[in-house]
Amino acid sequence: MPDALALLELDSIARGYRVVDAMVKKSPVEVLEANLVEPGRYLILFTGGVAEVDEARTEGLEVAGNHLVHDLFLPFVHSSILPGLRGELRCIDPDTVGVVETCSTSSALLACDRALKDADVELAGLRITPALGGKAFFVVQGTQADVEAALDVARTHAADRLTQAECIPRPHGDFLAVILRPAPFSLVT
Repeated sequence: MPDALALLELDSIARGYRVVDAMVKKSPVEVLEANLVEPGRYLILFTGGVAEVDEARTEGLEVAGNHLVHDLFLPFVHSSILPGLRGELRCIDPDTVGVVETCSTSSALLACDRALKDADVELAGLRITPALGGKAFFVVQGTQADVEAALDVARTHAADRLTQAECIPRPHGDFLAVILRPAPFSLVT
């Protein structure tokens, strides 16, 4: 299991491609996503060992230059983050859910990591898809007191990038069925 997660967000797609190439040449990391996100930015999300991710990130920062918009490095990332990014988690009959929405992917990842480490909650899902207009969100589950504690931690770490944080006690089953389903209008083959 990888120990670290990092993200670089650039304002240039062309430079983004160059950065990805330079990073994977420099260090053996797994690129989880390298793609266009709104509003017209290029996001590079990668994982691996702490030293390898740090080395690739340092190279990426140098090559990105003044095209860098956001940068995030999470050494010893919480073990639920990668399964959350891959859509492998589920929300099953929780006492309470908490939803945290931020205006950037990096702030959502940071707030999610800290909330999971500092509060006794489980990650139910994490979304950083291009269809969110540059926003990202995550959902935690647990007892109401623990979810409220996680939301407080997330508010602190997301700071001015927080869009909204909501605590939903005793969620209805019909609500849970739709909370983390795939985005509408996606083509499935």
